[in-house]
Amino acid sequence: MGLTCYTTQIIFYEDRNFQGRYHECISDCADLHPYFTHCNSIRVENVCFMVFEHPNYMGQQYFLRKGEYSDCRRVIGFSNCRSCRMIPMYTGSYRMRLYDRADMGGQMIELTEDCPNIMDRFHTSDIHSCHVMDGHWLLYEQPNYRGQMYYLGSGEYRKYSDWGGTAPRIGSLRRITTFN
Repeated sequence: MGLTCYTTQIIFYEDRNFQGRYHECISDCADLHPYFTHCNSIRVENVCFMVFEHPNYMGQQYFLRKGEYSDCRRVIGFSNCRSCRMIPMYTGSYRMRLYDRADMGGQMIELTEDCPNIMDRFHTSDIHSCHVMDGHWLLYEQPNYRGQMYYLGSGEYRKYSDWGGTAPRIGSLRRITTFN
């Protein structure tokens, strides 16, 4: 009989370069505040995570894959990681529908691949709702995978605020296909 070794999946440190108090997470955490006052470095040991600036998966979001992030302010732009969500492994097909009106109304665009520039490809960047049928996706406010990002797992997002957006503008999107 073999031994199963369970590893922590993400570790938050109060100081840069993995120093100071730390907290280990193995799954989603809606409020990290009880564990540390601020977060200046992160180590992701396996799988991928989204970290959020505020509790309850609110505010600015940042995608982290396996690796070391020794200075959060420099790398992800904020040092107030207040919640995190684990992105489960996925190996199936990818499919998403984007709509130019709330509640899955108006013109529909179906995607199965990454799109570096929504405006060039579909002549619009105003996306008010979407339905993720398969896979995990990242939406970006600007073309070429830049700017504010948003994680979308399977489900319906009836208005842009459902995915954390403050405006309906989406510049690009990509599938989360690499988990290491």
